[in-house]
Amino acid sequence: MSGILFKEVRQALRKSGDPQGRIGSGGTDDGSGPARRRHPSKRGWVPEPAGAAFSFHRGKETKITMRLTAYIAILLTGCLCVLSVGMGPPKKREVKPTGKSVLLTVFLTGNELGSMKPCGCSGGQLGGLVRRSTVLANAAKDRRLILDTGSLVAGEGEQDLIKFNVIIRAFELLGYDLVNLTKDDLKLARNLGLLGNMGAYMKVISADEGAADANVPARFSKRLALDGKKYAVTVASFDMRSGGIEQVEELFGPASSDSQDVRILILSGCEPDKVDSVAKKLGFVDCLVCADDADDRPRVIGDPDRKPLVITPGRLGKYVGRLDIKAVKGSLELRFQPMAVTEDLAEDQALARLYKEYQLIVKESGLLERQGRISLPDGLKYTGSASCKVCHAYAYEKWSEKKHADAYATLEKVGSAYDPECVVCHSVGMRYESGFGTPEKTPHLKDVGCENCHGPGSEHIETVGEKRTREPRSECVDCHTPDNSADYNGNEAEYFEKNIHWREPNAPGNVKIGKKS
Repeated sequence: MSGILFKEVRQALRKSGDPQGRIGSGGTDDGSGPARRRHPSKRGWVPEPAGAAFSFHRGKETKITMRLTAYIAILLTGCLCVLSVGMGPPKKREVKPTGKSVLLTVFLTGNELGSMKPCGCSGGQLGGLVRRSTVLANAAKDRRLILDTGSLVAGEGEQDLIKFNVIIRAFELLGYDLVNLTKDDLKLARNLGLLGNMGAYMKVISADEGAADANVPARFSKRLALDGKKYAVTVASFDMRSGGIEQVEELFGPASSDSQDVRILILSGCEPDKVDSVAKKLGFVDCLVCADDADDRPRVIGDPDRKPLVITPGRLGKYVGRLDIKAVKGSLELRFQPMAVTEDLAEDQALARLYKEYQLIVKESGLLERQGRISLPDGLKYTGSASCKVCHAYAYEKWSEKKHADAYATLEKVGSAYDPECVVCHSVGMRYESGFGTPEKTPHLKDVGCENCHGPGSEHIETVGEKRTREPRSECVDCHTPDNSADYNGNEAEYFEKNIHWREPNAPGNVKIGKKS
């Protein structure tokens, strides 16, 4: 079925003005440069190199990116008809629901930043939408509420748009009750035409000033009858940057007369070091979620017994926050804990298939080939590791035995060989002109090779070694981040030892220099 849908998408793209049926351009709206984005594994915007020049495949596709994402949504909607049935039994550890002592469990996630699945480059990685359902099954469906605090993707580039669609579809499959849209989320959802469809599967709230124009409320309420008593659960969204905290009480409205209130506030613009003073003014709230915290692991800020209980949702989907609400002698008792999404949890087969559809969309869109490229200085070019073998035979043979020499194959095995976010750390010079483009056009630049660490080799080869290689060069930590290589930090020497592929000491006599033919 996916093949038929992809065919329909391509036909629609051609009608929209792209003869090759490609999706978008990967640049800014006017085609003048790459879209700015926030790197999921780093805090802050990724800076562009000073003075860097870029080359792009420009044309009509830049003008129709937003229109084309509608076709992506059509494709994914069709896929859900297949994904929602035929789910096989879990293959790994399941989590059993807890007892009935808990009145209500609220599961919280947030700050996904497009991290849908760990890269798999090392063991011990946390996260993954495909495993999240096993954590959510830890509470009975009639006694749980699932909500996300927002920041679904890292930017507004073409791959971010695709991810936004997929994450919303994943939330539908996971049974989310509520999603809080940040200003950027709301903009993307509106431009992609998703707001109306989202309401059919889950409720949406937002604190953004433009939410009212989009008919998106700032609060959500749900009435529950639990253990013979009525409860009114209200979740409200407020941005501290938009006005005084005094407005929050008006947002919740008067207390319920026929039920016990459970009030949860999602607070944007929340600074953890100042949250104590804010919390003191919000005694009418039961739980305050500080949505912008930069820690991956959800946590309690301050005294766990105070009211409101102040918590954070975490980042990158590595954990799910669990807020247990109990009724104790007529009052509410709240307890919060992070639940790690570990590798041994069972995978949801429908979500696994959805992720494969995402990989196919990324491949079919041609994102890899159309990445923005940084110009190299003085006509430098990447030549590939095989070109180094003539003079550096020993180093080449040793390198060819290392895992770096087979890095691209690991992506092919998991279906990510055309995902730019993965390929950049499994190829040579992808960000630069003459660097890796696609496995078909630049097979000699697959894998982590000589020029990753030593720089482009053309000048060094042309001068028969008289001129040394030079920038741009990659550092180990550019790819061995805490998210991609969980065990690297603190074990750098061990990793370095595994990749030694030269004679020690590296004396000049150990390098064979031949005459240029």
